[in-house]
Amino acid sequence: MRKIGLGMCWNDLTVGEEFRTIGRTITETDLVNFINTTGMVEVLFTDVEYLKAHGPMNGRVVPGALVYCMAEGLLVQSMMQETGLAFLHMEFNVKGPTFVGDTIHVECEVLQARATSKGRGLVRTRNRIVTQRNETVIEYTPLRMMAGRSDASRT
Repeated sequence: MRKIGLGMCWNDLTVGEEFRTIGRTITETDLVNFINTTGMVEVLFTDVEYLKAHGPMNGRVVPGALVYCMAEGLLVQSMMQETGLAFLHMEFNVKGPTFVGDTIHVECEVLQARATSKGRGLVRTRNRIVTQRNETVIEYTPLRMMAGRSDASRT
C-alpha cells in the first residue's frame, strides 16, 4: 500500500526551485500557549494595557520565535515528513512585526541540494515568512540534512 503525506527527498529538489506552503492564521490562543510554554512572559505579550501605552506598534504583537516555529510546522507538513533528518545551521532576520490575526505562509527557494554519504543530502533554502498583506516578516536560510530517494523508497 502506498503511503501518502511524505516529505520530499533531497534529490527531488533542484537549485532555483521555488514553492510555498499553505497558510496558517496566528490566534490569541497560539500566542498565550506559546508564551506560557516557553516562559516568554514579556509584558509586550501579556499586558494589553501596557502594550497600548508603551508598545512600539498597534496590535497584539507576537514573538518572532512563535512565527518561526509555525513556519517550520508548515514546512514539516509540506516537505519534510519522514525525510528531514537534522537541522544543522541557519541565518535568521526579522524584517517586521507579526500580529495576532495575521495569516502566514512560507515561500521557499532551494539554494543548495547536494549529496553526502549514505544516500543523504544537504539542502539549504531561503525561507520567507509572508503575511496576508504580502509583507515578508522573517527571512531565514536553514541548512538541513535530508533523506535521499532510492528506487525502492517511499512506497
